[in-house]
Amino acid sequence: MKLRYSMGSPFGRKAAMAVHALGLTGSIEMIDHDADKSNEVRQINPLHKIPMLIADDGSPIFDSPVILEYLDEIAGGGKIIPARGLERYKTLSRLALADGITEASILIHYEDRWREPAQKAQPWIEHQLGKIKRAIAEFEKDVPKEFDAAAMGLVCALTFVTREGQWDWRPHAPKLAAWLDDVSKNEPAVAATVKKT
Repeated sequence: MKLRYSMGSPFGRKAAMAVHALGLTGSIEMIDHDADKSNEVRQINPLHKIPMLIADDGSPIFDSPVILEYLDEIAGGGKIIPARGLERYKTLSRLALADGITEASILIHYEDRWREPAQKAQPWIEHQLGKIKRAIAEFEKDVPKEFDAAAMGLVCALTFVTREGQWDWRPHAPKLAAWLDDVSKNEPAVAATVKKT
């Protein structure tokens, strides 16, 4: 199998984190590259997005939540996503909430990247910031207790918001800040996927 990803992408980092956390580094070739410069990604994934997992039979698997489910299954199941029942859907919902933080942050990033200052839609930026703030407040009420798929997504989301400098969330979520510091220090899969500058 091959994982095509970029460590600069929070979604790519999340997939790489799952590979490490599940002990699959020996069976998956990790290809870190920029999707914008890869015609191969465009040919395999019409959306031209990474991360993308290439299964042993050549089938492309995307995007990151689907990749995490597949990796969990091939690692034996129930390791980062509960196998069944309400707990499974609670974890997947928390993963969606974490990914929603990342998606909102990326939309703000693109507003800054692609629009001239006079063209920027401040109400749109505030709308996305509102999503980030509400989702972080929700996680502050219920900080992750397990290092599961949702926690991986949250690490990547919080790190990306911090990197982009869009909102200083730490004073508003001290328990979450302490949690992020702890997993960054003590979870090998987090340390293994820090982007080298």
